Amino acid sequence: MMAVTGWRALLYKETLRFWKVGFQTVGAPVLTALLYLMVFGHVLEDHVKVYGTVGYTAFLVPGLVMMSVLQNAFANSSSSIIQSKIMGNLVFVLLTPLSHWGWFFAYVGSSVIRGLAVGLGVFAVTVLFAQPSFVAPVWILVFALLGSAMLGTLGLIAGLWAEKFDQMAVFQNFLIMPMTFLSGVFYSISSLPPFWQNVSHLNPFFYMIDGFRYGFFGVSDASPWLSLGIVGIAWLVVSAIAVHLLRIGYKIRG
Repeated sequence: MMAVTGWRALLYKETLRFWKVGFQTVGAPVLTALLYLMVFGHVLEDHVKVYGTVGYTAFLVPGLVMMSVLQNAFANSSSSIIQSKIMGNLVFVLLTPLSHWGWFFAYVGSSVIRGLAVGLGVFAVTVLFAQPSFVAPVWILVFALLGSAMLGTLGLIAGLWAEKFDQMAVFQNFLIMPMTFLSGVFYSISSLPPFWQNVSHLNPFFYMIDGFRYGFFGVSDASPWLSLGIVGIAWLVVSAIAVHLLRIGYKIRG
């Protein structure tokens, strides 16, 4: 019973941590997504049709929502771990009888909550400009949960690995951001030359966004079942790595 109460307490603490500064952690990403939509939607709405009949602004909304979910899920767990390590207050969590599974569920769970909160905020604002349909809402929920869990787990690994903010910035700027922007957020990969389509299929972020977008339009560049399989396997792999690092106390125990 103590273990269950413990991880719930840490989950509550981590959720409260980002919610107390919600204007920065939730409001700012919503504003950023809105600016993307206003600029790209205004410029390309009359010139680009996707999947034959879908307007560009409507196409862009799910991509921006999922991009915000992924980036903020990663930021939540990674920033929490690195801040606690640098400020020295991680020792208070280490003193608790929490298992490595308790750590994992608390940090990844809070990242999922933040990612979904930001995603709902982005959708609530951007839907004013375009109303995408909901052809398969179950797929929307599945990929939102799986994508936020995947990036929350990656953020946990990055936070454990990094020893200072500069290292965290390298991880985010040279891995997370490029893979997110090159995953089809702003375009359908079917519009790319064959070589770059093949390269895009090597990016697991593409399958998260493509599967999520399928839930809105019922059309996608890849089968949603293929996307689900690839994202699911990828999450299991990074989860195994994260749990192992927590179990051995990688860079958090002397």
